[in-house]
This record gives sequence, C-alpha cells and structure tokens, in this order.
Amino acid sequence: MTRPALVGLVWVLAAWPGALSAQVQGVPVAGGAASTAPRDGSTEPSAADRGDNGRGARGNVPQRRHARLAPYVEVGQGLVADLTRGDAVTYTTLAAGVNAEVQTPRAQGQVSYRYEHRIGWGDRAVGGDIHSGLARGSYAVTPELRLEAGALATRTRADIRGEAPGVLVGNIANISQIYSVFAGPSLTTRAGPVQIGANYRLGYTRAETPGLGSVAADQPRLDYFRDSWNHVATVSATARPGSIAPVGLSANAAYERDDAGQLSQRYEGWFVRGDVLKPISPYVALTAGVGYERIESSQRDPEVDAAGRPLVDSQGRFITNPTGPRRIAYRTDGVYYDAGVIWRPDRRTSVEAHVGERYGSLSVTGMARYQAARDIVFQAAVYDGIQTFGRQLRNGLSNLPTNFVETRDVFAQQFNGCTFSAGGSSPGGCLNDALQSVQTAVYRARGLDMAVSYQRGRSTLGAGIGYTSRRLFAPDGAPGLIVSGVQDDSYYGQIFLGRAFGPNSGLNVNGFVNYYVSRLAGAEDVVSLGSTASYYRNFGRLGTTASVGLYHFQVGDLSSALSAQALIAARYQF
Repeated sequence: MTRPALVGLVWVLAAWPGALSAQVQGVPVAGGAASTAPRDGSTEPSAADRGDNGRGARGNVPQRRHARLAPYVEVGQGLVADLTRGDAVTYTTLAAGVNAEVQTPRAQGQVSYRYEHRIGWGDRAVGGDIHSGLARGSYAVTPELRLEAGALATRTRADIRGEAPGVLVGNIANISQIYSVFAGPSLTTRAGPVQIGANYRLGYTRAETPGLGSVAADQPRLDYFRDSWNHVATVSATARPGSIAPVGLSANAAYERDDAGQLSQRYEGWFVRGDVLKPISPYVALTAGVGYERIESSQRDPEVDAAGRPLVDSQGRFITNPTGPRRIAYRTDGVYYDAGVIWRPDRRTSVEAHVGERYGSLSVTGMARYQAARDIVFQAAVYDGIQTFGRQLRNGLSNLPTNFVETRDVFAQQFNGCTFSAGGSSPGGCLNDALQSVQTAVYRARGLDMAVSYQRGRSTLGAGIGYTSRRLFAPDGAPGLIVSGVQDDSYYGQIFLGRAFGPNSGLNVNGFVNYYVSRLAGAEDVVSLGSTASYYRNFGRLGTTASVGLYHFQVGDLSSALSAQALIAARYQF
C-alpha cells in the first residue's frame, strides 16, 4: 500500500467514523457470563470488539447527534536549537489538515490529520514531509452488525538501543515514519440463551527507513521493518450462569496470521478455549479456563556476501534469499490454562485477575477499571502474549477511543504515545508498548499499562504510565540475526493538561519520560524526557499558535543531548 493510498484512507474515514460503545460492567457478577477478558493481548477480541471495559475501552455511545468538519491550512516559522553544542537552525512550515467528528446512535468516530512540509533555512537545516494523524470510526449496519476501522500516521524510534530525540522532524537519527490501518466487521447475536459473537480484522502497517545512523558504529546493526499484512478472525459463544447450567460457560476460537515483507516473515496461530464462571457472591466470581493453541513463526535467511555478512538494499534492509529454507523462529503447540477471580462491587468498579501457565512458564493477566466520578476514570491492564510489531500496533490502534482529545500538534508528537479520551467513561489508551521501537522479530510481550483522565469545565487532564518487556525470538544460526533470546524493557510516563481560557483561547501542556533497557551485547540504557507547551488564540476563522518544547536524552554515559524548539503559526479554518 502506497503512502498516498494510506493518506486517502484517512480522509475517507473522516466521512465514515465511529466506534463500539463500551458496556458498563460494574454490575453484580451473579448474572454475568463467563469472563471474556483478554488473556494474551493477541488472539482474543479486543475491548473494542467485545464492547466491554477491557484495555482501551471506549466511552458510551452518545445519545445526541453531533457532527463537525474543519479543514485548515497553516503557515509557521520555527527554530530548533541544540543546547549541548550551541547550534540553532530555522525552518518554515506549510501545513494542511482536517479535524472531523461524528457522534450519532449509529455512527461514532473522529479524525485528526495533518500534512506538513518543512523548508529548512541554511546548510544544516533539513526540510521534509510529515504525516501525523489518527482516525477511529465505527458504523452500526444493524443492531447486530458493526463495521469498525482506524488509521494512524506518526513517527517513532526504530532501534531501542539508539538515540531518543524529542525533535522528531527532519532527517533525525533513529526516527522512522509509521503508517497503520485496520478495518473489519463485528457480529453479536443470540441463539436462545447463548450469545454468539464473531469478528474479523484486516490490518496493514508500514515503516519507513529511519534517518541517519540508529546506533553507535561499534554496535551490530539490526534489520529494518518494512511492512506487514495481518488478519484475525474470532468466534465465541457465551451462556450466563443459570441459563443452561449453574455456572457460566463460554467457548472461543480464533485464527490469526501476519505476513511481513522483511525476510518473508510469517506468523500463524490457531486457538481454541473454554471457560467456566462460578459466582460465589453477588459481586465476586471465580473463573477458570483451558485452551489449546498452535503458534508458528518462520522466516527466510538474508543473502550474504563472501564474508558471511547480510547484504542490504538501497534502504538499508536485509535482502531476502528467496531460494533459502524457511527457518522456525518460534513455535508452541499444546494446552494452556489459567484461573482467576472477578470482583464487581458496583457499576463504577470492575477488577479481574488470572494466573496460569502459558508459553511454557507462568502467565499473569488482568484488568481494572474505576470511575470515581462522571468525569474521572482510571483503567489498568496486565497483558502477556506472543506478538509481532504489526499485530501489536493493530491491537493498540483498535483500542484507542473514537472521541479523543485533539491538540494543535505543530511538533508531530501527538499520536506516538497516549491518546486521551474526550468522553467521560474511558481514559483513552497508549501505544507505547508497540512504539517503544520498531521490532522486526516475533516476541513475547508482557507488561502493565495504566491511564487516568479527568475532565471538568474547561480543564482536561490525562496521564499514563506503563512497563513492557519483550523477549525476542529468531531462528538459531541465521546469518546477521543477533536477537534470539534477548530481552528488552521499557518504562514510560506521560501527562497532558489542557485548559481553555475562553471560547477562543487556551493552553495545552505535555510532559513525558521514557527509560529503555536492551540486553543486546554492548547496548547502553537510554533515558528520554521532555515537555511542550502551546498557547492558541482564535480570531474567527483565523487562529494563531505559539509553541515551545524542551527535550533531553542520554545513551549510557557517552552520548547525550539537550535541545529545544519553538514555533509560531497562523492557520485559516474553512
């Protein structure tokens, strides 16, 4: 899929947005069905697909009709300063974008997209084109059938060992442009006392080659991700306690496949699972489940030179040997199981936790949600699953809200971390687990994500923190592949504050901190932190923005940078 086609899809989504509503689960569990909480973050339907309060669930479907479409053009003048070296460059921005939203009983969704062309002034200033945007949409064809889609364009780090600059625009080291889209139907119906669900998702993800060198010259290089197509189909049947048995019963099956262009990589998984749920009080239930899964990930070797080193193409990616054997990177085939507890004392609170054995070791998953008030929501999730970059990003994108907080993102940083909900029943979701770095290998992802949002009057506050650990898999003995069995860890925190001073002016402040640990030989720990602030003022259709940002990153004890950027811009909204 070409970049213009991806951009076109974002614009199409502006005319057809929406999302599945979340069903409030804070009800007595005595009447609930067997738990359908995601156990691995990979093959179970996402919270969006299930319509529940899982990781990244959406807010309630609005009862009032609302629609807006606001295209704009913008011109700005900016400055980037390297405070470590005492250097500065200036640039001019020419931008066009659209902000649109639809909220009706049948269609819900939002799109925020911006294309920007930068013109650098001076020999050291680098221009370029930047795409930044998010679209989430859903449409109810019938009460049982819903179509859902999403698209993302953002910039993120390529190699977890490399630099972590706050300035993401230009030919910046270790920064790659990312595009991702997904679409598919969801069906929910009944057959007597049994609720039947099915869904299908088709996704595509593409990453451009990062600018400049990603790591130190003495570090062995990793391959660059190119693109991947992935799809997942799931079906489930659920019966509430007392409907056909004293306990709640559920059965689930799924098939998932991911085909990546790099080294002809292929992930394929088959899954089947059954669960029982036994209420022991009006608000507490015990649950247990057992399943069978078969997962296989394979790839071909790269072509090598006379010294055995992988050959690379003009983009720096390994060249695939089309006649070489297909090697197994990861395989599991067998039974897995877990048991857990669900606690729902009221409609505001829902907590569940599961412990079992999967992938040959202990597996812990769970989720929690607490709505302290109408405008204060907290949500957390513990996940564990075998992932690929394209599949994990698709899952994260599908769990983002359809009614999200949008800002004047003049620094192209809005959608590569947490996206906070503009509704009151979900805090939003974060993509940090997938976007910590662009990984070509298959991996086991385990971690914790937490998010909270607060909205009252003219103020909006959102915060997210999390931890993710990836154990990487690759074929043993394959030339140029050095990641097999290696683990990397990432910690992140982000905070957003928006304050409207009136109908025509306001201030948005963002802050973030990241800590990356790679256990590849010779890799150093990486710390990255920064903050931005933007003040906007509107005069009818004409709007003005003044933005500043301050960033710092450090790689081990040797490489560090302190940088700042500032921009003033004027936009005309049609």
